[in-house]
Order: sequence, then structure tokens, then C-alpha cells
Amino acid sequence: MNFDTVKEIAYLGPNASFSEMAKDLFCAKYDIKAYPEPMQTIRQVIEYVEDTPDTLGVLPVENSIEGTVRETLDTLMHSKNQNIKILSQIIMPIRHCLLARTTEFYSITGGIISHPQALAQCQNFIHDEMPRNINIIEATSTAEAARSLVNYNLTYAAIGSEKTAEVYNLNILKENINDDKSNQTRFVLIGDFETEKTGRDRTSIAFATDNRPGALMEILNIFYENNINLSYISSRPSKQEFGDYIFIVNFDGHIRSKKILNTLTCVKEKTTFMKFLGSYEKNVS
Repeated sequence: MNFDTVKEIAYLGPNASFSEMAKDLFCAKYDIKAYPEPMQTIRQVIEYVEDTPDTLGVLPVENSIEGTVRETLDTLMHSKNQNIKILSQIIMPIRHCLLARTTEFYSITGGIISHPQALAQCQNFIHDEMPRNINIIEATSTAEAARSLVNYNLTYAAIGSEKTAEVYNLNILKENINDDKSNQTRFVLIGDFETEKTGRDRTSIAFATDNRPGALMEILNIFYENNINLSYISSRPSKQEFGDYIFIVNFDGHIRSKKILNTLTCVKEKTTFMKFLGSYEKNVS
């Protein structure tokens, strides 16, 4: 892909977020030289990419522990610009660290500050290695937790990433403190660009069917009959009528392949709604 014309790249902020780290990896991989634009919500990222020419976006789409990032998929499914699609993906390890203004681990007796999800992912560490009566303080993000340490004495620490420590000039007292050491998040790069076949591609679509017995099975049979491997399927409420769902499917292949294009033509005939979400290289980490 040629991203020479890209002027801006939006991502889920604030600065030092995992999405910014993913943005840096995408920029390095594709030699993207674009002005960074941190946004407060996933919806803002997608709408900014829709409304701004020559812009890319970076979003989390799936976590190995928490599962699908629903807001990303829901907003992409219903985006007003039909040309905005997934262009690439990376799978990034999520490693939390204990950060502080002090260098002494055993002086952390006052409190720990972080985003609720980060606190939940480090419960064992907090229980086993921190004082029993330590204060747990929730913040809107791991970056905000790090930034707020200036308002506390040296007995307080924050949970964040190595990038957070770098940006806010903090010491890393303990590394990789998350309970699940295999914690990973899949991030996607979105934009109004075309991708080329690599031979290691994945295609994502969203579709809806009539609410009747066997309707979904008819769709799945089309993939089976064409010997196409489905790697993921999930459902989301259609937000139109209770009990109606939109299905999201990932499968091997690229839309520029004749086999995939013919298959999707058959699928569309059996659906009440179908949206192409992107074809992109799948084995990128």
C-alpha cells in the first residue's frame, strides 16, 4: 500500500495510550509520515477519517481477554462513508507496569491509580504484592492516571505502559504485572485506500438475514461449498428491532480474488444487509 498522500493519522487517545503505540507500529511498517490526531472516542476516530481526506485511523478491535471491542465494530458497520475499511492489522502484547515518581517499590503504600480495566487485569499483583489497605483509585485512562501522580505524594503509583512511563517521565518499578501474560490486543488501520493481495489475507464482512429458521445456515453453507475457511463469527444487535442481529464474519482470502468475489455475490443474494469491512494481511504482529 502507498500512503504517501496521508496527511493525518487519528487514534484513540490520549497520548501514551496503547492505541498510540499501535499507531507508531503502523507508521514504522508502512513508512507513514502523518500528523498524529488523538481522539477521545472510537466514534470520533472513525468520523474524523470519514470526513477528512487523506487520513488514516487506528483502533482496537479485539482483546484476547475481554473479547471484541464492540464500539469499533458497531461504528464501522454503520459508517456513512462506505469506502472506509480495514487496511491492515497488528497484534500487540499488552504489558502493564507499575509506575511512580519514586524509585523505591516498597514505598508504594498510599495508593494505586489506573483505568478500571487495567486495575482488573492486575488484580493478582495488587492482592499479592501490595499492602492490603492500599487505596485503589480509578482514572479515565492509564495516561490520565500517570499524569495525576503529580497531585499525590511519593507513596502513590500508577499502572500503565512503558510508553506511559516514557511520556510522563516516571520510573518503572515493576514490569509485566498483568495477571495474564498472554494478554494481547488486535488493532486495525482504517481508511479510504485499496489493499493488494498478499496470499496471506483475511476478509471481514457484516451481514443480516431474514429472521427465520435456517437463514444463517444458508449463508454459512455458501462458504463451506466454496471451501473458504471461516476464522471468526459473532453477532451484534441490529439496533433496529429487538431480536434482529448483524453477523460479523472473518474468513481467509482477499476480495480481489475471483473465488472470494463470487462467494460474496452469492452471500449478498441471501442477505437483507451486507457490508464489506476490508481485506487485509492477517499475519501481521
